[in-house]
Amino acid sequence: MLHWLQEETGGLLTLCAVSIAVLLFLIIKVKLEPFIALLVSGLALALVAGLSVEEIVGTALSSRESVLEKGFGGLLGHIAPIVGLGTILGAILERSGGADVLTRRLLSVAGERGAPLAMGLAGLIFGIPVFFDVGIFVLAPLVYITARRGGRSLVLYAMPLLAGLSMTHAFLPPHPGAVAVAGLLEVPLGWLIIFGLICGIPAFLVAGVAWGAWIGKRIFIEVPDEYVVAEKEKAEKEVKDPEPEPSLTLVGLIIAVPLVLILLATFSTVWWEDSPLLPTLTFLGNPVVALTIAVLLAMYLLGIRRGIGTAELSDLAARSLRPIGMILLVIGGGAFFGAVVSATGVGKALATTMSDAGLPVIVLAYLIACGLRIAQGSATVAIVTTGGIVAPLVKAEDYSDPHIALIAIAISAGSIIASHVNDGGFWIISRYFNMSVRDTIKTWTVLETILSIVGFAMAAVLSTFI
Repeated sequence: MLHWLQEETGGLLTLCAVSIAVLLFLIIKVKLEPFIALLVSGLALALVAGLSVEEIVGTALSSRESVLEKGFGGLLGHIAPIVGLGTILGAILERSGGADVLTRRLLSVAGERGAPLAMGLAGLIFGIPVFFDVGIFVLAPLVYITARRGGRSLVLYAMPLLAGLSMTHAFLPPHPGAVAVAGLLEVPLGWLIIFGLICGIPAFLVAGVAWGAWIGKRIFIEVPDEYVVAEKEKAEKEVKDPEPEPSLTLVGLIIAVPLVLILLATFSTVWWEDSPLLPTLTFLGNPVVALTIAVLLAMYLLGIRRGIGTAELSDLAARSLRPIGMILLVIGGGAFFGAVVSATGVGKALATTMSDAGLPVIVLAYLIACGLRIAQGSATVAIVTTGGIVAPLVKAEDYSDPHIALIAIAISAGSIIASHVNDGGFWIISRYFNMSVRDTIKTWTVLETILSIVGFAMAAVLSTFI
């Protein structure tokens, strides 16, 4: 029996399925922190699969070559500075009032009829540097005021905003899920940005604009008086103690700088392979360097030059980084779980089975991510676990970087499907937009499902040509 589990294809696949079931049981039933659950299930899989103690944790003198240390450290060394710098950049943009400037300008250009689309574009643009929930906290008051002035349902304005924030959070760097899956599959972030936009924007238009317009006319949610009163009090305080607003051009420039530098570095290896500029572009376009440049620009142009002291900026950076500790631990735990899957031979067994069944890797990746997301609610856990399982399959094939990027998009798309009561974001949206559980399911859960399916469909179609 033990030989069958450790050596035969059927046994290895059974072992993988059981370890995932244990992971879900620990998260859902035992209510264990996902990081600890990933660690426990990964260690259990390694032991039962027959890896030696030295392979798993190293020796008492050195653990440098162990699956535990290499699994955690390899990915975290790649993503931790990117996620940290992206978080600080988003915090400075939020503190400077950049979101208000962006949204008001879009609303003034779009007019009353185009206000839902303007809210969606605000979510799409501001969602690049800030976390999903932070985007809601900052932009929701502007949705309240717009809905009250228009005299229409809060849903009509909230859905496009949420679609923009969710799409960027799932598909684009520097968000943790996108950076993590790029690290696990070893694909340059430039390709992920390109295909994240190509697959994500149509998904945003269908889910946020088309679905948002349709459901917004059928479910009427009023803006509670206390929501608008709180925003009026905030506006009055700002009038008494005014602070100069940044220009829209400046906000857009700071958001664009790291994306442009990363893209230039990615494509210069193809376009300017023999150019003397290649080393410079490669250096500036390294994600850590590019984000460092953007953060320094934001600190000076949005902070110091506008009267925000260095002490306040330092405190702002420290406060913004506190929430990401557990996110990074979950990603590290998922990377360790994936390293165990690779070391035990489960990945090869899965590749053989898939080949026999004729199932493309991109479809398998999407289905695994969907199952994990629906079962336990966390998009991050779904991404890092799926990435760990699929990584050996991707490495076994001779895929191009663009094709691997599309597989990464498929995983990200699966990780956001069907947000429901086991997802913390579900309750944030229910609370901030005055919706019952039933209405949140009919609006937000369906929106996320459409976003997921359209995003995956775009990736799957493109993968047949690349």
